[in-house]
Amino acid sequence: MFKASALKSFVLAFSLLAHVAQAQVLPPAPPADSTLHKYQTPPGAVPWPWYRGKLVRASVVPAVLIGYGISVVDGHGFYSSYDARRDIQRHFPGFSNHLDDYLQWSPYLELGAVLAFGVEGRNDRANLALILAKSEALMLGSVYIMKVSTNHLRPDGSDYRSFPSGHTAQAFLAASIVHTELRDKSQWYGVGAYALASTVGAFRMLNNKHWEADVFAGAGVGILSAHLAYLSHRYRWGRRPAARPGVGASLPPRPTWQWFPALLPGGGVGLTVRWLNH
Repeated sequence: MFKASALKSFVLAFSLLAHVAQAQVLPPAPPADSTLHKYQTPPGAVPWPWYRGKLVRASVVPAVLIGYGISVVDGHGFYSSYDARRDIQRHFPGFSNHLDDYLQWSPYLELGAVLAFGVEGRNDRANLALILAKSEALMLGSVYIMKVSTNHLRPDGSDYRSFPSGHTAQAFLAASIVHTELRDKSQWYGVGAYALASTVGAFRMLNNKHWEADVFAGAGVGILSAHLAYLSHRYRWGRRPAARPGVGASLPPRPTWQWFPALLPGGGVGLTVRWLNH
């Protein structure tokens, strides 16, 4: 009799402790809707002020670069394109090098090499390929429209497709993607990519193919194209970044079985089994 009473008391105490512990565990927040655009506010959330939105923040640096480029066109601005070309011609007379034709793709080579060595980027291959295609289309279309609209003469007089620099836009687009994909691993990947892109811009001026204004505007167009591609991307293919291990985001908890003893009516001892689908 004593043993049965002690067993019932133990089971009752264990059951109460299990229920108390279970009540203290808060359910995790539901996963975010992956079909929303990055700059959309989730339903029910308090909207941010417009100046703190993701789209505005993503446009600040490109707007500064493009704005500075426009401000120094020809002889305008504190240090104009004419001033920059005059100093370059004085310090690097007769400079000619085609390295910039290949160096514009170097951030992509950096990204491919890092991924090949097993470092996980922010996105899987399917989503990364779609973002690359979208950003390239945005950049190429923007550069072409601006070149045709401005009809600006190159410093070497070869044609009227100077503003903005397509090589620089391509290099900074690739560098921005490298930075976004690998910044959770190390910021130095992005630093290296932007250093390569800056070298491309410098070579375009040294080779007398572009003005200072063209290079700064091209950098802004490239970065903005990458940002817009990420902000507007819908994760309907492959896996979302939050569902990928090793990129600084935690995985959602998996469904589990739970069981614990329980005291049944009439003094019997039973077992409670529960499926917890988080």
